[in-house]
Amino acid sequence: MLRLWRIAPEWRQGEAQVSTWLYRVTTNLCTDRLRRKRPLALETAPEVEDGRAEVVDSMIDADRAQALEMALATLPERQRQAVVLRHLEGLSNPEIAQVMEIGVEAVESLTARGKRTLASLLAGRREELGYGND
Repeated sequence: MLRLWRIAPEWRQGEAQVSTWLYRVTTNLCTDRLRRKRPLALETAPEVEDGRAEVVDSMIDADRAQALEMALATLPERQRQAVVLRHLEGLSNPEIAQVMEIGVEAVESLTARGKRTLASLLAGRREELGYGND
């Protein structure tokens, strides 16, 4: 928040909404932080102590989330950003266009290509991720 306060004078009224400017700045800060983040070692993963169905479901959900995160990491940065903003953050295409400083058509193209790539990356793991023959 302090960094946002320091760079607040850079926001230009009339060029972008405050919300889209904040998304852009926050996205840049998060990207910078993720670049410095080190992956967790397998030894640090918590051990399962309980065999109940809820624990198994929780593990499946965690595996699915991890698989999605890993697949997202393979996308080009702009595709990943568009997919995350659209499908995980729930922004509309015009909002994403403002955040990413591109046209709505470019957002549509980036999200479509990103989703296609994710689908092909995860298609072979349906059973492993607990989807069976759905």
